[in-house]
Amino acid sequence: MTAPIPHLPSASLAPLGTGGLAAEITAQLSTQLRRVRLHGFRAPETPAPTLVAVAHGSRDPRALPTVRALLDRVRTLRPGLDVRLGHIELNRPLLADTLDGLGGAAVLVPLLFGRGHHVTHDLPAALAAAPQLTGRVAAPLGPHPLLAEALHGRLLAAGFPEAPCPRTAVVLAAAGSRAPRSAQDTERTARLLSDRLGGVPVLPAYASAAAPTVADAVRALTARGHDRIAVAGCFTAPGRFATQCAAAAPGPAAEPLGDHPALARLVLHRYDQALLAPTGSDPEARRAATVAV
Repeated sequence: MTAPIPHLPSASLAPLGTGGLAAEITAQLSTQLRRVRLHGFRAPETPAPTLVAVAHGSRDPRALPTVRALLDRVRTLRPGLDVRLGHIELNRPLLADTLDGLGGAAVLVPLLFGRGHHVTHDLPAALAAAPQLTGRVAAPLGPHPLLAEALHGRLLAAGFPEAPCPRTAVVLAAAGSRAPRSAQDTERTARLLSDRLGGVPVLPAYASAAAPTVADAVRALTARGHDRIAVAGCFTAPGRFATQCAAAAPGPAAEPLGDHPALARLVLHRYDQALLAPTGSDPEARRAATVAV
């Protein structure tokens, strides 16, 4: 039987905005989920499945320390949880090496923001190549209100105004993918960020494999009368794409999301969400098992 979602006291939700509400509910769910049995995937007397955060990897020397800082924050939020790191390419440890060193159960949480080829093909293939593991692949980090909260925080830190004028707009830059669902995820994240910014226009753009580019998006917004344009990046850590997109910004350019508290909560939420998903091989069923936050 599916474990019931714990009741959340209404009094604790009243003073929070959208992003704060999402963070608060996720925190309370995380506390409760440690106490329940989830579809036989985890029993109270056994260790929790290992959380394997999967980063893309980058030649930028700042990337690995940034990802490690994010995972340190995740560990602080969930003491006792075994949190590991694996990279798809370019940095060590590589994902295959991380999985080779594990046994039992694991949840792969992609530090990626849409349903591109890495999420839908590379990560399941990596699990299939580690038969000693009982594993699941969590959903990517986007779209989600906690991601919009982290993007908003990085924009403010870059100098984006708390009370933007009507001529203000934002370009949401992502790595890009040929997978249509990945672009759909980025577009939904843009809508969530626009809502978080009080209706400021947010136009998606891509560093590769999809259109428009950041420069094209800036031109489109300028043609609509926006002359105060910032760039927010859907990037976990510094790298070639993040640097390329920031360089095209005519105004403030937000730093990569890094160890923003909302992003760390989102990593744990995706882990918990994967544990709540029904067992079985149907990916659509797994995506449908969603905790509302």
